[in-house]
Amino acid sequence: MNWRGKPLTSHEVVVNLIGATTTRTGLKVRAELDQHTYPKRTKVSDKEVDAIKPRLEPQEFHGEWN
Repeated sequence: MNWRGKPLTSHEVVVNLIGATTTRTGLKVRAELDQHTYPKRTKVSDKEVDAIKPRLEPQEFHGEWN
């Protein structure tokens, strides 16, 4: 609800709106903009993927997206 009608004009505005999010049950959200540069086209080997597969647990809702 805190985003309603507010133009998302910059990353800073988006991060501040996300960080201002709360719920009736007391959840508070902390958000910060990550401005690091990350390498593109990083290859992940089949061996690396196979190593993490046992730790992945699909969710009930669209678990195939994991």
